[in-house]
Parts: sequence; C-alpha cells; structure tokens
Amino acid sequence: MCRHLAYLGPPVTLAEVLFDPPYSLVRQSWAPRDMRGGGTINADGFGVGWYPGDGDPVRYRRAQPIWSDPTIADLAAVTRAGAVLAAVRSATVGMAVLDGAAAPFAEGRWLFSHNGVVRGWPDAVVPLASALPVRDLLTLDAATDSALLWALVRHRLRAGDDPAEAVARTVADVAAAAPGSRLNLLLTDGRQVVASVFGHALSVRAQPGSVLLASEPHDDDPGWRPVPDGQLVVATVDEVRVRPLPAR
Repeated sequence: MCRHLAYLGPPVTLAEVLFDPPYSLVRQSWAPRDMRGGGTINADGFGVGWYPGDGDPVRYRRAQPIWSDPTIADLAAVTRAGAVLAAVRSATVGMAVLDGAAAPFAEGRWLFSHNGVVRGWPDAVVPLASALPVRDLLTLDAATDSALLWALVRHRLRAGDDPAEAVARTVADVAAAAPGSRLNLLLTDGRQVVASVFGHALSVRAQPGSVLLASEPHDDDPGWRPVPDGQLVVATVDEVRVRPLPAR
C-alpha cells in the first residue's frame, strides 16, 4: 500500500507539503498511522509532481525511500507550486521496485496515484487489460497494478470521459473483476482533484482558497474531515463534492 496527497491553492514550497507538517508525507513513509493492514512502512519509492505554471506538470520519482534521497529535500525547499500530487510507496509483494513504478503517473496535464492493491493480480484483470490498445500495454511505466489502473483511467480520459466518471467507472470495473481490491485513486490536472475512497483512508481539509486531500491528516488541525469508504470526491479550491461510488 502507499500514502498519497494532492494540494490545490496558493503557491507554496514543496517542503510545506512534504516535509514541514508534524505528520508529513515524509514521516508517513516510515511512521504511518493508518495503513489498515496494508504494510508497515512506505519505503519502496516515492514521487512528486507539481505544476510550475500553466503548462504540464514536472515530476521527480525515485525507487528508494524518500528519507534516503539526497536531492528531494533541497529541491522541495526552493520549488513553489499551487498544485501538487505526491506519494510514498509500499510495493505489493512481487511488484517491481523501480523509478517508473512510483506515482505519480502522468500524461499531458494529468497526474495519477493509486493507494491499494488489485487482488488476484494479474489474472483477475486480464479481461480489462485486453480491452486496452496493445501499445498502451507495451508502454506501461511498470508491470504493476497501479500502472495498469492508470492505463485504464487514461484510456477513458482519452475517450472523452469526465475525470470523475473515468475514475468511478475504473473503480467499479476493477472491483467487479478483482473482489477485495483496495482502490483509492487520486487524479488531478492542476485545477481539480478527483479521488476514490475504496478500501483505504482519505481525509480532506478545505480552507478558503485551498484544499488538501491526503491518506492521513498531516497535522492535528480540526478542519480535517475523513471521507467514508465507498465515496468519490471532486475538489477544487472553491468546492468539495462527495458522492457515492457506483455499487460494488
């Protein structure tokens, strides 16, 4: 399993999102508080994507614990952005540990992360994978469940699906094909965030002009609100909407 977050709001340094809070994402890599049986630490890689302006996002991904990377702290201290998606990874047994397996996955303006596991991998989702273009399968970032989930969501986005619909339908399809899967997905284009809550924790903190979604609250601010399981979140800096995911 993993921990992930997405931030939209006034530009802040990456350090303010990743390092500075008392229960920051960096701390969650070695001392998570709510893994729900999905491992004990998140040391199999990390990644952060941010939007430096109106263009496409920039990513930094590594297949090592975030605390051991010699560059990320310095980079985070001097890099500012008003939209960020970041994750620390706990690889499922048998999954590849390499830079390309770390979220966020990306195409154009989109950034994507998955916290969870696809049960019965890979056999359970062969029918879903077979519906994708062969080129998409040959060019997966990694041979992992998260990379395939991104390919499924991306395929719907390319076909013109609304982002919330793309996430919701992907969760429904995978849950039906692979019962018992944990499918907390996080998708952003730097303007809105779509998140599914399906088997793992997610909390939201909305403040005037900003919103932060995270696997775990990174501080004790009373403004954090847990999102119940089985929900879909669509958030902007102005509004947070929560609705049920399609029936399992």
